[in-house]
Amino acid sequence: MKTLQLNFDNALEITKAIANKHRIEILRILSEKPHNVNELAEKLNLPFSTTAANVKKLEDVQLISTEMVPGRGSQKVNTINYDRIMLELFHNENGDNKNEVVIEMPIGEFVDCRVEPSCGIVGEHDYIGMQDDPRSFYEPGRKMAQLLFFRDGFVEYRFPNRLPHGTEATELEIIAELCSEAPYHKKDWPSDITVWVNGEEVGTWTSPSDFGGERGFNTPEWWLKNYTQHGILKKFIITKNGCFLDGVKLNRGITINDLKIQEFPFISVKIGIKEDAINKGGLNLFGAKFGNYDQDLLMTMRYKQLPNNN
Repeated sequence: MKTLQLNFDNALEITKAIANKHRIEILRILSEKPHNVNELAEKLNLPFSTTAANVKKLEDVQLISTEMVPGRGSQKVNTINYDRIMLELFHNENGDNKNEVVIEMPIGEFVDCRVEPSCGIVGEHDYIGMQDDPRSFYEPGRKMAQLLFFRDGFVEYRFPNRLPHGTEATELEIIAELCSEAPYHKKDWPSDITVWVNGEEVGTWTSPSDFGGERGFNTPEWWLKNYTQHGILKKFIITKNGCFLDGVKLNRGITINDLKIQEFPFISVKIGIKEDAINKGGLNLFGAKFGNYDQDLLMTMRYKQLPNNN
């Protein structure tokens, strides 16, 4: 995930550029996959000239990039440059303004799973094991996975707990590219995908579709276009104020204190389908070399220094 760090010196131009509902919508659309101006204009229901002017303003502040790609002739395609914008309100003279630990976990490095067909693990160049055979999820080659999918079950990861001594975790963020799992792909195929952290249920996102038919930005050429191509990047955050999905607070009574991070040498992250899920549409989990986003499963832990009582 790419973050744009702002301070008072460079924030004004960026905030002016995004203080417009059409430009915010352009960023949202581009967060799903690259588009050209014609495609953006159609989705926004705006004239081409108006859309092009808004795209230019986002280009000017480098929030998006435009490049020529081969197609019917050549066409300009717009791509989002950042997944997150952070504004630093107060300058830290010591230069330490991060206070966070970021770990990217390859999607094949799960430590436990239960999967049911249709299911499979896919590497950058071929399937790993056999399709629709849960035994493939135990193959040593699973560590090279770039896409895994199943109709029911879960995968569990254990991130190393790198919380520094003498500190307290204030926020835990989990980001993954996800979608439903249908035969081949299907637009209307909802699935309730749930995330658990250290055994606590953080929240559920209902994926609307299994996205296919148009190649994912990073999906290799050998993977057939009528198969699943990409997902949507989803962000689960747990703080002292509760659980959030893409910035929206969830109706969960769980806070970061309930995760008891300081008591374990690892942080467990489980992604799957609940047994009592209303929409059991399976899931696809994308690695850095499949889908639309150049990342695997990403965990960020933010913390603060505890008072020194000595």
